Amino acid sequence: MKGKGSILEKVTYAVDLPGEALPGQPLIEIIGQHRVLIENHKGVMQYGETEIRARVSYGCIRVCGTELRLVQMSKQQLVISGCIDGITLCKGAGR
Repeated sequence: MKGKGSILEKVTYAVDLPGEALPGQPLIEIIGQHRVLIENHKGVMQYGETEIRARVSYGCIRVCGTELRLVQMSKQQLVISGCIDGITLCKGAGR
């Protein structure tokens, strides 16, 4: 594993630990095609019925679909509902 990343990330990758082992890493859980849970976000960058973007430590997570809405938002967790068409990880975007 070359390039950027903390020593903790490199060690976790080298010993093949699950990503959840790293504190502060975003966790995305997709429940069917109608709900997305994002943990460890850094805030909402864009909010609309067809696109919601959330800032994470290394970029943003973009959720696209129709009739999207934030069902729950706390300091650590976002819950998005609607008809989910796609989820994209944008590294370095919108930092």
